[in-house]
Amino acid sequence: MTPGLINANPVVHAKKERERLVRPEDTNSNDFDALDIYDSVRDIRDPEHPYSLEQLSVLSEESVTVDEKLGRILITFTPTVQHCSMAAVIGLCLRVKLMRNFPAHYKVDIYVAPGSHAFEASVNKQLNDKERVAAALENPNLLQLVDECLASNDL
Repeated sequence: MTPGLINANPVVHAKKERERLVRPEDTNSNDFDALDIYDSVRDIRDPEHPYSLEQLSVLSEESVTVDEKLGRILITFTPTVQHCSMAAVIGLCLRVKLMRNFPAHYKVDIYVAPGSHAFEASVNKQLNDKERVAAALENPNLLQLVDECLASNDL
């Protein structure tokens, strides 16, 4: 148990073993699907715990969709508690990972799952507003936290 955390004892699930993992060199093409997106983000570390978003069931394969015709990637994630103070950071990590690894011409929408957060509308607004995202990425402390979460692929 980690003292001072909102969810000090999260439920941790086993990582799924997968045969098909996206490779960074494959993501430069337009030939990817929702499973490729999921494979690229599932190992992002939670900002408060030493576990991945997949292990905490914040993300699942079903929470990622890709619409090639509309050029849209949609990710819906479920925070571990309704009042998670790190929901915006988790969403920012997802956005940065996609910005760094997938074609820029796709519109990326990231939302907390309906009914899963006490401030759902506010968090969704923050995550999908270009100016707010740009401002957040100019904050060196926040960017360092995002980079730490993205760098933890060996969970």
